[in-house]
Amino acid sequence: MKRFNLILASIGFALGLSTAALAADDDWAPVAQALGRSGAQLPGGIYRVGLGRSDLKVTLDGVEIRPTLALGSYLAFQKMGSEAMVMGDLVLLHEEVNPVMKKLVEGGIEITALHNHLLRSSPATMYMHFYGRGDPVKLAAALRAGLAESKTPLAAPAPAGSPPPPLDLDTAAIDQALGAKGSVNSGVYAFNIPRAETIMEDGMAIPIGMGSGIVINFQPTGGGRAAITGDFVLVAAEVNPVLKTLRDGGIEVTALHSHMLTEQPRLFFMHFWANDDAGKLARSLKAALGKVKLAKS
Repeated sequence: MKRFNLILASIGFALGLSTAALAADDDWAPVAQALGRSGAQLPGGIYRVGLGRSDLKVTLDGVEIRPTLALGSYLAFQKMGSEAMVMGDLVLLHEEVNPVMKKLVEGGIEITALHNHLLRSSPATMYMHFYGRGDPVKLAAALRAGLAESKTPLAAPAPAGSPPPPLDLDTAAIDQALGAKGSVNSGVYAFNIPRAETIMEDGMAIPIGMGSGIVINFQPTGGGRAAITGDFVLVAAEVNPVLKTLRDGGIEVTALHSHMLTEQPRLFFMHFWANDDAGKLARSLKAALGKVKLAKS
């Protein structure tokens, strides 16, 4: 238990959370043990485990994709009385998809979507979204059995040595352009922006820590440029206005699909890609955000 709490403390520092916030509920310790990987407690009672595909070397348009840009699997748990809900997204190679799916289905995990997020990447990756409800330890064990059919690293990453160098980006200008505050995440400047509505699934609110937020990631590519990807979370009436605005701003729309099955309001997820001047891209993204009903800051 002591080692578990130390791991949580280091994760909490990276996420800007206090040790007390992370260690306040040891009920998640059995989940971490069943998974073989610890996570962090987030606002809203969410326990989130990130699993970057650091084993993969994926390139797109000459850019080597960092795991935190577009190769990050995650599992997010939320308590439902004596049970729990889990949902998330697994990054998989083509040959991993069916073995992983078989194990998840056998373990009582529902598959809610399977699709691409990127175009032209090598090797190509698929993204498997899932949902489960029941005993949290059993859910964690089922997810671990599924993950074992892939090469997803489950071992905790080695502690960082010296502080990483600052990002080669004008992050203050990006913040100002987007009207939001980002955070540095292993070489990527990341945003998670909530919609105005409360998103509901199976009678439970789905906060941004479980995947209902608009994700925008910037990875520096040199000379003030950045590769960007992520997804806009949209209701039906917003889809084509946002699509047109992104394309007008030089940002490629790479996928449009659902991630969940019974959420209210019904949501569509629009993924995007560009590699260009970071300030220009931030302004184009801001124009697209202007077409979305966002939570007031």
